[in-house]
Amino acid sequence: MDSATLFLDLEGTELTDEEVQLLRDPLIGGVILFGRNTQSAAQVADLVQSIRAVHPDSIISIDQEGGRVQRLKEGVCRLPPVQSLNELYVDNPEKGLEAARDLGYLMAAEMRNLDIDLSFAPVLDIDYGHNDVIGNRAFSNTVDSVIALSSAYIQGMSDAGMAATGKHFPGHGWVKSDTHLEGAVDERSFETLWSADLKPFRTAIDNKIEAMMLAHVVYPECDGQPAGFSSYWLRQVLVEKLGFEGVVFSDDLSMKAAQAAGSYEERVKASLEAGCQAILCCNERQGTLEILEYMHSVDCSPLDSLARLKGRAWNVDEKRLQNARLFAERLLAL
Repeated sequence: MDSATLFLDLEGTELTDEEVQLLRDPLIGGVILFGRNTQSAAQVADLVQSIRAVHPDSIISIDQEGGRVQRLKEGVCRLPPVQSLNELYVDNPEKGLEAARDLGYLMAAEMRNLDIDLSFAPVLDIDYGHNDVIGNRAFSNTVDSVIALSSAYIQGMSDAGMAATGKHFPGHGWVKSDTHLEGAVDERSFETLWSADLKPFRTAIDNKIEAMMLAHVVYPECDGQPAGFSSYWLRQVLVEKLGFEGVVFSDDLSMKAAQAAGSYEERVKASLEAGCQAILCCNERQGTLEILEYMHSVDCSPLDSLARLKGRAWNVDEKRLQNARLFAERLLAL
């Protein structure tokens, strides 16, 4: 079996004894923090330090997109949804791109200040007005605006020492379903996806984005499996056709749409065989344990390439941070 890793979620604001033991497993490569783990910035800094004490090289991650998806809220800036940048960009492209860079910098810098390596961002989906789960998490309803704003946002993240993760490949904006709760089918052709939804991902890959997260969406005109379980999408399209060289993440294998692949063992087996390298299973400890047991049973080796997602040192620009905070507050007030 190829190299792979599993990310662990936590029960609360401090490590449990069971979690300490799990973090010592060589196939646990990272931790993902949720709202239940984040009372305040100071508490998160302590939690991160305790994780590092057990697993110094762990990739500590969070979903800190802004808007509806911001796990840590106390002690950091409340972030607007990234789609709030679109109107400014349409009116004044230069200012819109500067704002996108600064918002990406603000988000990443505040997380890096807490020694969090990775925020799973940005969303590269297009907002077609069909999917409330995506909605204003997408930068825009037009392809060109998504490309321009996400590229600037990724640059801001990089300026603050954080790698970017594009999601949800190959595009989640068209389907109406919430894959947390049900299956999702996008019946459009590959040609349609290639000329629209895939363009932001193609641009990000050309710009050497470090990680990609797959959608639990079936595209039956292309392949019968959800993208995260599909060697067509992972190996033939993402790696061979688009030349992606970064880390491939599954979306959460506990989500309802992932159940199409069967048991947790069957889900992780399908993910790994398709080409996923980093497995997420959240809010379901028994599922996590079953996945970990399977990965050991097939002799997975630790994923060395995960190190490229480690947070980097950077020079803090306090003036830029302050200006970005003021801008974020103005956007939230609108």
